Amino acid sequence: MGKPNIRLGILYSFMSLALLGLMPVISNSRPGELNALNFALYLSVWQLICSLPLVLAELRFGNPGILTAELPENTGIRTVAIIMVTGLIFGISTYGYVLSIERAGTVSAAIAIQSYPVFAILWETIFLDRRKNSTELLFTGLLIVSLYYVGTSGTWEVEGISLWFLVALGVPFLWSVAHVIIKEILDKTPITPGQVTFFRVLVSSVALFAIALLVNGSNSVFAGVADMKFQMFALVMGFVYYVELVVWFYAVRHVDVSVASSITTPWPVVTMVLAGIFLQETIVGYQVVAMAFVAISIYGLLYAGKKKRAALDSQG
Repeated sequence: MGKPNIRLGILYSFMSLALLGLMPVISNSRPGELNALNFALYLSVWQLICSLPLVLAELRFGNPGILTAELPENTGIRTVAIIMVTGLIFGISTYGYVLSIERAGTVSAAIAIQSYPVFAILWETIFLDRRKNSTELLFTGLLIVSLYYVGTSGTWEVEGISLWFLVALGVPFLWSVAHVIIKEILDKTPITPGQVTFFRVLVSSVALFAIALLVNGSNSVFAGVADMKFQMFALVMGFVYYVELVVWFYAVRHVDVSVASSITTPWPVVTMVLAGIFLQETIVGYQVVAMAFVAISIYGLLYAGKKKRAALDSQG
């Protein structure tokens, strides 16, 4: 890769922001009779198809990654196991994503999914022994309180917590687990991000196909193949989902993750606007308030993390 281009990195980050905000709206724009599980399956299949050209291009232009690498036996077996496990996790999280957006509502689910930093901090603390300072703990607490507020629909009452909001929270939880696991093969093998995406979506598609057959039956699953309206929405969602993954990867090649994260943080606001325009969803006051505090919390965590890294660098 050439010299990082900050302007290009910022452009990619804004593209990621737009795509992240658009995806929940695409998901909930599909016709009501299109089952969430079947939709998750077919968007994953289209995502797999969209990911194939990059893998073939890498092979064509001399970047075979893990496909021709000779790995020690234990490493090879471990790599396959990690791909299988993370693929299954991502498949389940894709279904949870579609289902929670449908049941919890586009905006509330988007805010819940923005809770990813909470789980990332949790795993860093447990597995990497990265202790958090008081500022980071303060903003983490604010983020948790904000999520609780929107989860109770602004009532603050435990009885008001939506089951589907909790399902939405499970999506970033699963993402964070998979990202922690998959980091090992990214660090220890020559696998490329394009190959990681391809194999993870391949396993996700197979897993979702098996689950859909078990839950919905073969008639329901295969009926979707010939349903052009169904496939149109699945294709658009799968394509946008895949492009967002690729765009984010290129963004963080040109700018720091903290910069890209700062730009993409307000993506639920994009979802709010688009849901109001295209889905005629009513945006409730507590959602706006919660989103504001979620954004403040994440920006605060990014700032505190950057300041801590700077202090460590100065000591080193």
